[in-house]
Amino acid sequence: MKLYYSPGACSLATHILLREAGLSFDLEKVDIRAKTTEHGEDWMALNPKGYVPALRLDDGDVITENVVLHGYIADQKPEAKLAPAHGTKARLKQDELAVYVSTEIHKSLGAMFNPAITDDARKATIDRLMARYKLIEQLLADGRTYITGEQFSTVDAYLFTVTNWATPLRVDLSSLPNLLAYQGRVAVRPAVQASLVAEGLVKAA
Repeated sequence: MKLYYSPGACSLATHILLREAGLSFDLEKVDIRAKTTEHGEDWMALNPKGYVPALRLDDGDVITENVVLHGYIADQKPEAKLAPAHGTKARLKQDELAVYVSTEIHKSLGAMFNPAITDDARKATIDRLMARYKLIEQLLADGRTYITGEQFSTVDAYLFTVTNWATPLRVDLSSLPNLLAYQGRVAVRPAVQASLVAEGLVKAA
């Protein structure tokens, strides 16, 4: 497999999960603005949607969309326990959380990367985002290690990745101590550290 990514973008979650699952894969960096990959592939021909992540499977097919890719990776290596089995209530609940992160948190944070966003729109977006984060803060209030309990899952990789954008976007999360502690726990996982290093986001220890 080959993961097409942009450093620190939402594709980081897929990158983390590939490492957590112990799957074999190659990395190819994408220049979204230039619409090309580091090895000269035409990005828009490869993925007409124009954004990362994209995963080229061993048969040549290219699959996109965060939640779909996360579930696919989990299903390739069920022993890694990144997601419960299909058809179970636990899987239903995890998928529900994944879509919540995608539509309510990822979407809100992503909107603030737009340099044309007005101060009023930014404030409204942050207000909405903080309301959405309250659910996450409440889930973590019982002392659980990860978002669904004690097992690291696909949703953790996704939530960690998009929440990491808060610092460069100047979003104050200090009112969410459970979330901040959670971010710290996820950050030190070996697969997370290896992904951050591979994408040039942190220096190797």
